[in-house]
Amino acid sequence: MNLSVKTSAKFISSLSKHVKINEESIHKLGDILIEEIESGRLSPNNFSQTDVHPKSDEPWALDWLFVVDTLNFCFWHKENEEGWKVDGYSGYFALCAAVNRAQKEKVDILNPKFYSIITENQLHKILRSDTKVECPLLPERLKCLHEVGNVLLEQFDGSFENVVKKAENSAANLLNLIIENFKCFKDEAVYKGNKVAIYKRAQILIGDIWACFSNRGIGYFQDINEITAFADYRIPQTLLWYGVFEYSRDLLERLKTNEVLKNGDEVEVEIRGCSIHAVELLNEYATKKTGRE
Repeated sequence: MNLSVKTSAKFISSLSKHVKINEESIHKLGDILIEEIESGRLSPNNFSQTDVHPKSDEPWALDWLFVVDTLNFCFWHKENEEGWKVDGYSGYFALCAAVNRAQKEKVDILNPKFYSIITENQLHKILRSDTKVECPLLPERLKCLHEVGNVLLEQFDGSFENVVKKAENSAANLLNLIIENFKCFKDEAVYKGNKVAIYKRAQILIGDIWACFSNRGIGYFQDINEITAFADYRIPQTLLWYGVFEYSRDLLERLKTNEVLKNGDEVEVEIRGCSIHAVELLNEYATKKTGRE
């Protein structure tokens, strides 16, 4: 059994020196979220409201989600700098647009037989940019595609659908299957001498399946609440804006200089772990206040 993300996040938050969670602001933001949910403006249905996402009735939707979330990491660029763009989109949505463009160009990008041996030049062409800025970390993305493609071919008869079916409609089971079989999804760190779990992309993948299929059919998970928030870099920005996060003076100074926090750095782990725990607290507050327990 893998580490619990919720337990890891609570542990990180309890010892965090550079990131503190403001409980009063949890209540304020929680009230805003309740209003957004009850108005219908915030809904899982938002997944299908963007043209770059697949629809559940498209037979290749599951394979699309797997490939995109395998490649879904680190697209940011510095403020006031030109970034990587595809069909006018930036960041994650540029990735979606690039995969969609490859499909239109008849590239077999969703087939593990293809992407398990894809060359860097082929991937470069698939992810080519509208701008002079190319997709970052291309060798790392290539390595991820090779790894997951070979695992699918060797252990799951070349089908990600077989992985999902093996989970038997359990998000927790699917998380374990992804983490144990696809090592590039095993997002762990050591914090204060203890191993902790973040599992960002693995949980995003499960969340995307759940949202794309509207919690029905192969996308139905009886225990979807086992999945936490995803420790994406946009979340701490939002939490800081609403006063849920309070950063230490040292961390603020480091951020002002545009310092890149290394993966696994103590401060980076605190930001990510506290992000997850803060969202858990927001969820608890909203659930209790609306009586939806």
